[in-house]
Amino acid sequence: MDGFDGSRGVVILAATNRPDSLDPALLRPGRFDRRIPVELPDLQGREEILKVHAKKIKIADSVDFHEIAKAAAGASGAELANVVNEAALRAVRDGRRFATQADMEESIEVVIAGYQKKNRVLSNKEKLIVSYHEIGHALVAAKQTDSAPVHKITIIPRTSGALGYTMQVDEKEHFLMSKEELENKIATLTGGRAAEELIFHSITTGASNDIEQATKLARAMISQYGMSEEFGMVALENISNQYLGGDASLACSFETQTLLDKKVIALIRQQYEKATKILTENMAKLHELAKYLYENETITGEEFMNILEHGLPVPKMIE
Repeated sequence: MDGFDGSRGVVILAATNRPDSLDPALLRPGRFDRRIPVELPDLQGREEILKVHAKKIKIADSVDFHEIAKAAAGASGAELANVVNEAALRAVRDGRRFATQADMEESIEVVIAGYQKKNRVLSNKEKLIVSYHEIGHALVAAKQTDSAPVHKITIIPRTSGALGYTMQVDEKEHFLMSKEELENKIATLTGGRAAEELIFHSITTGASNDIEQATKLARAMISQYGMSEEFGMVALENISNQYLGGDASLACSFETQTLLDKKVIALIRQQYEKATKILTENMAKLHELAKYLYENETITGEEFMNILEHGLPVPKMIE
């Protein structure tokens, strides 16, 4: 590494996803003088990235990049480029000369959940269970304050293995989340299983991803965010490889780990009971919305809220 000062006009650039594993000699002053972390883009960044990639394809003037960027929260630059490419492919498949807003929105779902798998035919019983499961998520989310609005609900299977999903889109980007907001998120995740148990008095494997997400979130609240009265502001887990998804390793005794596990279980159970209470109090709407989703397979957030507030639309009379 010596001798760089004598080489005028030479600039050395390097990139890594593992800064924690670099030799300290590389990071001494006078070696690599600037360290620039590249995080996931924020809302404005996503909007600008989409516009850059959209210049490479023909796109309708009516496309609202701000709305697309909001729906693509957490996406990387490469994923946003993929969204634009998928929108172009969808337009070509449908015989259109321009990619539309609908193409872009569907492309986000493709990147998140995979392509629609229309050849996977669910039985009527399975389709009904998935309908109640997804409405369970949406209804719990809608009945809690500070929850992201429901954007879309579908029971069309995807190539990722999902038999359906509920998409929520925040009106504004959040960089901080309160304890109450995180608890609401866990309750929403448990809403699908709660609906299954309330209506069918049995449970299925459909909640596996919900359980994984809820457990990860509850554990982080206690072990990383200091949101537990018992442990307070004590870090019980260390996070490494933050640019590769983050690996958590425990930094506590076996006894503390056992207590931590109990607290995680108690927190999820508490939110599950809250979700069950919300659904029980809104049982008529649960049936009404699940029936409508079963018949239509996909509904928008606007349709969901209209039915929730005003009831099912009155069918038009044909004269």
